[in-house]
Amino acid sequence: MSPNAVRQSAPAADPLKHRTPARPSSPGLTLAAALLGFALITLDASVVNVALPAIGSDLGGGMSGLQWVVDAYTLAFAALMLSTGAFADRIGSARAYALGTVVFVLASAACGLAPGLGVLIGARVVQGAAAAVVLPASLALVRQAYTDPARRARAVALWAAGGSVAVALGPVAGGALTTAWNWRGIFFINLPLGLAALALTARAPRSERRPAPLDLPGQLTAVVALAALAFAVIESGPVRVVAGGVALLAGAAFLRIESRAAHPVVPLGLFRTPTVAVVVAVGAAASVAFYGVIFVFSLYFQRLRGESALVAGLMFLPMTALIPATNVLSGKLANRYGPRRPMLVGQLLALAGLLLLLVPDEHTPTLLVAFLLIPVALGCGLAIPALTAAMMEALPSERAGLAAGVLNAARQVAGALSVAMCGALVAGGFVPGMRLALTTAATLLGATAVATRRVR
Repeated sequence: MSPNAVRQSAPAADPLKHRTPARPSSPGLTLAAALLGFALITLDASVVNVALPAIGSDLGGGMSGLQWVVDAYTLAFAALMLSTGAFADRIGSARAYALGTVVFVLASAACGLAPGLGVLIGARVVQGAAAAVVLPASLALVRQAYTDPARRARAVALWAAGGSVAVALGPVAGGALTTAWNWRGIFFINLPLGLAALALTARAPRSERRPAPLDLPGQLTAVVALAALAFAVIESGPVRVVAGGVALLAGAAFLRIESRAAHPVVPLGLFRTPTVAVVVAVGAAASVAFYGVIFVFSLYFQRLRGESALVAGLMFLPMTALIPATNVLSGKLANRYGPRRPMLVGQLLALAGLLLLLVPDEHTPTLLVAFLLIPVALGCGLAIPALTAAMMEALPSERAGLAAGVLNAARQVAGALSVAMCGALVAGGFVPGMRLALTTAATLLGATAVATRRVR
């Protein structure tokens, strides 16, 4: 969630009078720092998938443990993203970015040195929390570095493209690092890159602090509800029953708090706008499809087909390499025809891709499977930028940061729950479980495609 750069109290005197003199800054270096940080945290959401079999072989833990390696990061990222925009406002985006990057680097080192699965999962939680701080702060740095609207728009587009490239490189980088080094390399690579981002940040201008309110009760109940929901999906037996009850209670408490809070982390009134409700649902369904496919087929290529981590990563290259170009095409189509058409076409294309992926089994040529993955990536690549544009158009500009935070949090939560669902299903029989998971994702996309007619 990006900080609300336009919301600030009206000063009684010259607002520059008591401000600390700005140090010399370079917009280009600030953009490079923000882009590198954003790419790092995006990469860590997907790079670990291909390394999961190696992690399981080294540290044990079974399927549920491997699911937590992915979801510990994603859930912390998603839940805390609701408040980190306000946090960045309160301490200044440059400080927030530096703090988040330092914690992310330290947590990455802890992941790489983890002696057991429990330590690795705990370090992944800290990584996700730090990533939730870096994301809005990095966007705020870009926005404050460029005063000209046209140059700022180009800079934000480059920043967003960095995330798309990181998504595309994630599985390939994970496979290459795991093969050339071992699974620990996917975390150790963050150290030099994170330090480079910090060095570039030294030239970023100081950021003004703003008195942004924090909804701590709402944030706390959101964290408890999401964590309990993940436990209910991933675990089994009595743990599942207890976690499900906790999730229901915490979710009810969250809704009650948000309906009464003066400054809620998720204003429930947003969802009275039909476009907002549909866009959030479409974003969640697309994330279920995309992250579920990455998780399931990372295991498919290695556990079912016996391929190496490198080969498994390369099998995703035809799919992921098209994402940046498809994102650009989606933006152009949304500008020309409005966001609804590319949203709808993207969902239908991803839906068709999921149905095609019901065909592969343990005997299907791996190269054919690699190309069958392409329609899902094309569909999600078309839908996501268009639905983001629809979200921004549906709300006033002063609520852009809030809207972005809610949408991104919903997508991250959906991705985490998709991994939890897919892992639970394939644990009982890989090919039948894989097909049931893909059918579930396809059903969700079909439902949201029908609802897309309400987008204006």
